[in-house]
Amino acid sequence: MSRSQHLYVHLPFCKHRCGYCDFVTVVGRRGEHTAYVDALLAELRLEQRAGSVGESLDTVFVGGGTPTLTEPRELRRLLATLPPALEVTVEANPETVTPEVARLLAATGVTRVSIGAQTFQPRLLAVLDRVAGPDDVRRAVYHLRDASVDNISLDLVYGIPGQSAADLDADLDAALELQPEHLSCYELEAKPGTRFTHRHGPELERQAEAMESYFERVVATLTERGYRWYETASFCVAPERAGRDLRSRHNLGYWLGHDYLGLGVGAVSTIDTRRWRNTPRLARYLDALAHGLAPPREVEPLSAETRQQERVLLGLRLDEPLPLDGLEGVLDMAALDRLERLDLARRPRPDGLALTERGRFLGGGVTARLLA
Repeated sequence: MSRSQHLYVHLPFCKHRCGYCDFVTVVGRRGEHTAYVDALLAELRLEQRAGSVGESLDTVFVGGGTPTLTEPRELRRLLATLPPALEVTVEANPETVTPEVARLLAATGVTRVSIGAQTFQPRLLAVLDRVAGPDDVRRAVYHLRDASVDNISLDLVYGIPGQSAADLDADLDAALELQPEHLSCYELEAKPGTRFTHRHGPELERQAEAMESYFERVVATLTERGYRWYETASFCVAPERAGRDLRSRHNLGYWLGHDYLGLGVGAVSTIDTRRWRNTPRLARYLDALAHGLAPPREVEPLSAETRQQERVLLGLRLDEPLPLDGLEGVLDMAALDRLERLDLARRPRPDGLALTERGRFLGGGVTARLLA
């Protein structure tokens, strides 16, 4: 079995559940934080004994949920026990980042913090059921800077019901004023059947028509301000300005098709020819690990062809050419020739493939045509 160099750790606890969220979360449960960290560390030991994760790693990503809502003593214990890594990212909701939490993160080896800002418009935050306000985002960034955290990412969402182009411009300006090293800008995805979709369905349909122009607006604004558009939804300060590579190493691992191990309730892992998802039920997860057993999992076998197809679909999200070695069998070369003539794809070198800027705006629709 391969030893993964990328570790994802899921902390599911949230103060409340946002209407559009479809992640595995639990509200409250402060009394279960200790038991949950015990279970995470027990699962880690099981995987280390199985040889699926190394003693030192390339990246660790602690996501949620709201990781920084976890009881500070337990968050400290978890971070101090995880394997060392070159990049350690923790997600945070703005209202949870106090000076004490910022110092805790810095003291336990966290190198990067990703803050869920979403929008700086109070009325749009209310639409998203978000607790934090714009000033909470600003305070969170200031607290992290005071704690000497020098790699901060902000998440923004566009396509929110009621959002105008002017609102999006204002969000980008407000985010840029904070000088983050990284920005992730996502199109709002409201899952069918959720209360959010039921409440905002007609407006979501209207917003869908504006998504392409919003996407282009995001890319134009951030690249003009010196950010590298290195992945479909991801931007970092260009290396010539920063003097270092500020791309998310952890997410690059996903996009480049590397193995990764996920710990925690609902977490997904992909190792060699298998992908598995831990049970999303907290009680079942805790019970299994309390008895020294791996949590219940759904396991999916992965063929070599499936992994190659995923390599194409994910790798073409990046701004660097995708190496074609070993992928020729899953590519439709006639379709590639057509896409090149349409200026949607290019071969900057014989053994590499990339989408043009126009192709990147169209994204997955172009990539899907390339698969044989």
